[in-house]
Amino acid sequence: MRVAALAGGVGGAKLAYGLARLLSPDALSVIVNTGDDVELFGLSISPDLDTVCYTLAGLANEETGWGQRDETWQAFSAVERLGGPAWFHLGDRDLGTHLERTRRLANGEPLSAITRDFCRAWGVRHPVFPMTDQAVRTRVMTVELGELSFQSYFVEQQCRPRVTGFRFEGVEASRPAPGVLEALGQADCIVVCPSNPWVSIDPILAIPGIRQAVAAKPVVAVSPIIGGKTVKGPAAKMYAELGIEPSASAVARHYRPWLTGFILDQVDNGLVNEIASWGIITKATDTLMTSLDQRERLAKEVIAFCEIIAERN
Repeated sequence: MRVAALAGGVGGAKLAYGLARLLSPDALSVIVNTGDDVELFGLSISPDLDTVCYTLAGLANEETGWGQRDETWQAFSAVERLGGPAWFHLGDRDLGTHLERTRRLANGEPLSAITRDFCRAWGVRHPVFPMTDQAVRTRVMTVELGELSFQSYFVEQQCRPRVTGFRFEGVEASRPAPGVLEALGQADCIVVCPSNPWVSIDPILAIPGIRQAVAAKPVVAVSPIIGGKTVKGPAAKMYAELGIEPSASAVARHYRPWLTGFILDQVDNGLVNEIASWGIITKATDTLMTSLDQRERLAKEVIAFCEIIAERN
């Protein structure tokens, strides 16, 4: 079973970790959202990409869900003391990643090559691809503050403004990063991790050519919404503000045009028949991943479900 996983954020990183524990490097590729990338202090920062890579490397800060473990904050504290912008926390270890990435980007190297080298240095054996080497930035339309960059909405404003929509700046001129279409084409099944559909998965699918490549394969998605709420992040809030009742079925409906199989939490078992009526093969199980063992357990169930889906297709 060869799997290509689409991921962004903490939920995506956790399932990617579980999959990597069970699948060999030639059987798993992870394609990561870079729509939330930001330039700050002159540095090129890739939050979702780093979260996935740090998690796969065993370097992630499990308490915050972002940054590295055993972090220190000397540089950030100095910036704050001098009156600099204090809304985006950068730890000292994390800062090293951004400094080296920025240096190499300035020298004309593509993000995909830099990510490959970083993963090698961190001991990550599975291929991790940014969705594109071009700058594509998620913009969030809000009631109170108009259009915001994603990090301004997510971190600076702490997701408080009411959302009215999204756009992906620069997507028309982008193309999939080298290796992305090959990974999708070689996959027996594509797994959409329990990431935010609006701002983690949609940016990946918006890159020209990726949605078509995904739609040509069996696809299994894991719901990031459990009992109408998200474990982490603003997905449920976004659904509600867009006039859609937040639920696992709303996520399945979001992916419905190209979705083959759907995994939702057992607390939402009552939604199985509704989703199955759309022609989507559905499975209810425990989708919470609060420990490393639970990540691996869910990944094992996802792989087994993918095998069933692939056989039927």
